[in-house]
Amino acid sequence: MSLDHIGGKIMVYGNGQRSVGLSQQREGMGNKRKDREVQSDDDDAAKTRSKRTDIGESGGKPKLLPSMIKNKEKRSAVYAKIKHEKKVEKRKNAKAREALESRALELGEELPPKKVPRTIENTREADETVCKPDDEELFAGNDADEFSSILNREQPPKILITTCRFHSTRGPALIKDLIAVIPNAEYYKRGTYDLKKIVEYANNKEFTSVIVVHTSRREPDALLIIGLPNGPTAHFKLSNLVLRKDIKNHGNPTSHKPELVMNNFTTRLGHRVGRLIQSLFPQDPEFRGRRVVTFHNQRDFIFFRHHRYIFETRENKQHDAKEKNKDTGDEKKTPKGKVIARLQECGPRFTLKLTSLQHGTFDTKGGEYEWVHKPEMDTSRRRFFL
Repeated sequence: MSLDHIGGKIMVYGNGQRSVGLSQQREGMGNKRKDREVQSDDDDAAKTRSKRTDIGESGGKPKLLPSMIKNKEKRSAVYAKIKHEKKVEKRKNAKAREALESRALELGEELPPKKVPRTIENTREADETVCKPDDEELFAGNDADEFSSILNREQPPKILITTCRFHSTRGPALIKDLIAVIPNAEYYKRGTYDLKKIVEYANNKEFTSVIVVHTSRREPDALLIIGLPNGPTAHFKLSNLVLRKDIKNHGNPTSHKPELVMNNFTTRLGHRVGRLIQSLFPQDPEFRGRRVVTFHNQRDFIFFRHHRYIFETRENKQHDAKEKNKDTGDEKKTPKGKVIARLQECGPRFTLKLTSLQHGTFDTKGGEYEWVHKPEMDTSRRRFFL
């Protein structure tokens, strides 16, 4: 084996005539890496040029976005600057709007129209089933549906409330609160009876509705409302339950018939569900009791609240202060004040979400469903069904 120096390279000759040019291999690898880096730099430059040309073609100046900055500190600084500029512009627009309003009030002109905020509710997808005030077919159907006899005061509502077969203490506690909310409601223990037998018994006893409180893992999680004698049957998912005893400074409801408030049931399905809920309560409220039961629909979630409004007489601070007469030193107090109305929550408090609406009474095998919620329906946040 011999070693030779040729141009700074070491050539090794052995038995197998093997020669290795270490420096030549290193130079080749370095050149390939440099070529890759140059090529990637050219690609990045081409991308940024295309972005800038796209922005230039749209008519605006090239704008530096925080997402284009890789350095965290610089990105945070740019984002803070953009946020501050938006805040200053918003404050400037608010001052200009206040100036226009004050000027219109001074001159006796009409106030400028207020801007309506963009929300999910007012940008909902167009729905053909939304009820219109001049829909004659809808009003004609109201006189012939299953709830017309109760809503027309021809028959008083009578409710049977029961639980599922395996329930916990929270289920009867919710039923106790519901009995205080719904007049003419009676609780029957479930025992081992089948639900179809219970519906048959309720029909014989002339009940108008059956409410079943379903419990899972010691917590009520569903509500089944069955209209009698011909249905329909609505299945609701129950969540965010707060019993009356858990509400701070709750009020105790009286035995008066409550006033019922239904909000935002706008579609045909929502109208039908609203009439089902409405048939649970008497249609002649006693306003002397000052009780209000509210079912508020928002984004297909039905929020239940039970309040009692109270009138209070509060004295004004100017008249409430005791004034001393300088001459006699006597104290005098003026009896003037104003009446204030406030709400006191009675409970319970929970949220309902409709999962299915079935024709007729409860029948899991041969029942025909009017509407069933499926996961593929939740493709858009601006699509509502109630």
